[in-house]
Amino acid sequence: MWERFGGVCVCFLFAGSSLAQLIAPGAAIPRTSKPPVVFVDGYQQSCPGSFNGTFGIADQLLQSNGEASVFFDNCTVSGSAKPAIETLGAAFGTFLAGLKYTDGTAVSAVDVVAHSMGGLIVRSYLSGKQTTPEKFNPPASPLIRKAIFIATPNFGTGLASTVLGAGVSDAQLQEMASGSLFLFDLGTWNQDSDDLRGIEAIAVAGNGGTGLATTPGFDDGVVALTSASLGFYATDRTRVVPYCHIPGGGLITLAGLCGPNAVGIANLTSSTHETAQIMVSFLNGDATWQRVGTAAEQDHFLSTNGGLIVEARTSNDAFMPVTSVTAQSSAQTKNLNVTSAGTAYTDMFAAGPFTLTATTVAFTYTGSANLPATVYAALIAKPGPLIARVFPAANSTFPLNVAPGEAIAIYGSNLAASTVPATSFPLTTQLSDAQVLVNGAAIPLYYVSAGQINAVMPAVSGLVQLTVQNSVGSHTVNVLIAPAVPEIFTQNGSGTGAGSVQRYPGYTLVTANNPLQPGDYAIIYLTGLGGLTPTVTIGGVSCPVAYAGPAAIYPGLDQINCQVPAGIAPSNTASLVVSAGTRGDAVSIAVQ
Repeated sequence: MWERFGGVCVCFLFAGSSLAQLIAPGAAIPRTSKPPVVFVDGYQQSCPGSFNGTFGIADQLLQSNGEASVFFDNCTVSGSAKPAIETLGAAFGTFLAGLKYTDGTAVSAVDVVAHSMGGLIVRSYLSGKQTTPEKFNPPASPLIRKAIFIATPNFGTGLASTVLGAGVSDAQLQEMASGSLFLFDLGTWNQDSDDLRGIEAIAVAGNGGTGLATTPGFDDGVVALTSASLGFYATDRTRVVPYCHIPGGGLITLAGLCGPNAVGIANLTSSTHETAQIMVSFLNGDATWQRVGTAAEQDHFLSTNGGLIVEARTSNDAFMPVTSVTAQSSAQTKNLNVTSAGTAYTDMFAAGPFTLTATTVAFTYTGSANLPATVYAALIAKPGPLIARVFPAANSTFPLNVAPGEAIAIYGSNLAASTVPATSFPLTTQLSDAQVLVNGAAIPLYYVSAGQINAVMPAVSGLVQLTVQNSVGSHTVNVLIAPAVPEIFTQNGSGTGAGSVQRYPGYTLVTANNPLQPGDYAIIYLTGLGGLTPTVTIGGVSCPVAYAGPAAIYPGLDQINCQVPAGIAPSNTASLVVSAGTRGDAVSIAVQ
């Protein structure tokens, strides 16, 4: 068996194991009570790939757990010898769409286990990454329920472009090289970040390498912990285990990257293998995986460090190659590695506030930033306006979507020269010196300031480009539109706690001293219904909806009227839940 990652051929023998548990390519999948699990392998030197060569007896472990296993061998993708990862991601989407159960019905959801480059294939599919830089066409409804990323070089590996990839012309190695434009695009496709479309995901990262690739205890022989971490997606979602990128032996040991007896992080040899325990537990939906290995937040290195990948742009958002980048904190000063493409990166930098200085042939930018521990952050160094996030006006939300017609809040820096609220209706498309464009068309504004703009998203769909432009420049981010993203306004404006709900008759604010009573109408103010019909529950009891739609006068504001039923347990903090489409939001409410 030959397997290769980052330019190294690793020759080793496996104990024989039956493939009987694995669904044959193209065969129908037996329906069980759990979604089928699709395994995605990583970089291959020689094709075809081997399920057992990468994942060991994972199929047998899952069969005993009541799950069918399917293998996406990226070698089967037609095209050049090493097609770009974007091409593999598109082929993976086609593969998922073609899966059928034995009764002939389409598989509507799968779980995914991906090793190494396989995780980048999955992320490329979720984002709809195109081979054209900065272009994306994300699937409307991803077919993935849960994903496990094993030793995925989310922000690359230095070995792909140095020792292991030296002199090799290979699209996949080039894209996996630390600091590549592909990795920066993948990490910034949705609001200059990657939320993995909100699927439930975890990462398994290894620290069983010798440290020759980076630092002892900081890599699996190929991928650094910062790169393998899912800290960019969520906290408490990365487990560190004492394994190597692949089993020891062969050239990976001769190269000094892992010891001869190193255990492969994805090569599951028994149910006691730590990755196997994590896989079975996570797919079962229990918490055992949270006690296997070490949490990233408790790891010696990840608990105090993160990583950086930096791209510079002009004030009008045009890419500008960097000539040098320096990050300086109270703990350290570090000159980042500069790639031939003009980006910069580092795999280990002290978490916390720091100053970033990026020099280009046209300008030098200096600004402050904060790096959370465990996170590999993709940063844009640019003067002028900079958008940090676009949320529904009522609250922050995850995953990062807004709905058509929704009132939105745009947060960032240098967004407008002065603070100006709207003073009349209909709303204007310019306040102070600021405009907001969606796909090139100006949209109505409620309020602008240097740090926040409130506006109304038009009736659009899919992935749109949102631009803030003013007298000192512009910045554009992609924003993914979902059919509905309901968010209920709250009394304290924080998005949590007591909802902004009126009681009818009387149109009085619902409080502990003025609770809802059976027969009352609850008038709920929110945004993001997107024209869909919502459902409402209070204290777990259905509240029949009498009206749902736009609130009078105020663009982007929605209103729901529902009649409070009998049978709700009295409480000052009953849960009021509004659901529309696949999304929902909850606040507390007083009920008598």
